[in-house]
Amino acid sequence: MKRHSTNYFNTFIKVAEDCPVDKAEIPPEKQPKSAVRKEYELLCENPYKYTSDEVLLLTKGQGQSAEEFFSKGRPCFRTSALTKRYGWGIHCDDSGRMSIFAAESPEYDKFIRDTSLKVITAARNKRR
Repeated sequence: MKRHSTNYFNTFIKVAEDCPVDKAEIPPEKQPKSAVRKEYELLCENPYKYTSDEVLLLTKGQGQSAEEFFSKGRPCFRTSALTKRYGWGIHCDDSGRMSIFAAESPEYDKFIRDTSLKVITAARNKRR
């Protein structure tokens, strides 16, 4: 079985060009918790602990094994509501471990100017 990965390395994912907020927002708390709220909490509480694959498996895997969950392609964090709707940028270090940064933060600004990183933009919310 082929395993598809969503991991990025030495990469910063900027918020979507058409993100509706100027300042990062915390995804609303609902019951049951939404996938984006689970992603947010996991990344805030554990900076640089998890890779994208690990976060997706923990938040959306519903008890599946990694082999089973990643046997088909999964959307990467360029399509996460964190980057498209809520104004959070994502830094992936050289080991693929992730942390999130508010769009208005000095760290976010530093990352988008860092020439040693691959800087990519989150997927747009609407087609042009």
